[in-house]
Amino acid sequence: MENRTEVHEFILLGLTDDHRERYTLFVMFLLLYLAGLLGNGAILAVAIAEPRLHTPMYFFLGNLSCLDICYSTVTVPKMLSGFLTEHQAISFIGCLVQLHFFYFLGSGEGILLGVMAFDRYVAICNPLRYMVIMNKLTCLLLTGATWVAGFFHALMHTVLTSRLWFCGPNHVQHFFCDIKPLLKLACSSTTLNLSLLNVVTGSIALGAFFLTLLSYFYIISFLFLKVQSWQSCWKAFSTCASHLTVVAILYVPVISNYLLASAGESAKREMIITILYSAVTPVLNPLIYTLRNQEVKSALRKTFSRKHLLGRI
Repeated sequence: MENRTEVHEFILLGLTDDHRERYTLFVMFLLLYLAGLLGNGAILAVAIAEPRLHTPMYFFLGNLSCLDICYSTVTVPKMLSGFLTEHQAISFIGCLVQLHFFYFLGSGEGILLGVMAFDRYVAICNPLRYMVIMNKLTCLLLTGATWVAGFFHALMHTVLTSRLWFCGPNHVQHFFCDIKPLLKLACSSTTLNLSLLNVVTGSIALGAFFLTLLSYFYIISFLFLKVQSWQSCWKAFSTCASHLTVVAILYVPVISNYLLASAGESAKREMIITILYSAVTPVLNPLIYTLRNQEVKSALRKTFSRKHLLGRI
């Protein structure tokens, strides 16, 4: 009978081996993580508490903030603990759980951005029918489909990765259990895993991205052909600017990491790109939406002023 050894835990090598850099990076990413939690938490709280923001646009924005909070929590705390320990170990089951939630929340966010683009298309191109088309049931179905699609997409990768044989070494060239560095350690065939990563994950990412581009193509065409007032055009563009910025800062690194990466891509470059959409993007999203959105800024000021007055009573 063949003697087969199995790996029961992995060692995450992290971003750097330099002890002096570790403490600096720990402080920097801790501040980024806390800023993301506070920013997204504030938008989520305001979207729930402020009646004026109970519209489809802010319902989707609240879901985006919820996804960002969970998405950064999947990877950043583990990365932070890795800066303070010599060997960052994670069990095989823990690794699969982290991989599952990373792809679950990441693909969910990508799909949700496509849904938000469709929402902007309906609001600008069919304003009179907007509340009929984007009613409560439609919004719930769209967000529910987003979460469900993300869950089953991640489940596919989790199940297939769990069926691989890992015989050693067990050192993962990353700060969390991403699927690409894990596949490099597998002792069994990863052809199916890589094919589904390229086909299914690529289809979800590009599908949501092209839905966004198509929505904005129709929006721009409508504004130039049907709207005569430049003031109205500029107002419509300004409502889309925040969403387009968020789409750009998410999809550019994702496409670079998963669709344009070569076989010999360096692990360090992959980690840096991953940091952009797993740790930095969740911090930028609330800033972008609050800085460019007068309704959100007004609601935040109203909420904080109300709390301040209650605190003085």
